[in-house]
Amino acid sequence: MKKYITTSLSLLLLLVLLNFANPVSAGAPPPPPPPGHGTGGNVPGGGAPIGEGLIMLVALGAAYGYKKWSDNKEE
Repeated sequence: MKKYITTSLSLLLLLVLLNFANPVSAGAPPPPPPPGHGTGGNVPGGGAPIGEGLIMLVALGAAYGYKKWSDNKEE
C-alpha cells in the first residue's frame, strides 16, 4: 500500500510540474530577424552545402554494411 501511495504522489507531482513548465516556456517572443534579412531573396534551405555530409553518410553506411556482410559470411 505504501508503494502505491508513493508512486501515485510521484506521478501527481510530475504532472503538476509539467503543467506549470509549459506556459512558462511559451511566453517569450521569438528573436528578431538578422539585419538585411530578405534583401537578397530567401534561398530554400539557407544555401547550406549538403554534398560533403551526404558523401560521408553514404561512405559510413557502405562501411557498416560491408562489416555486417563480412561478419555474416564468417558464420
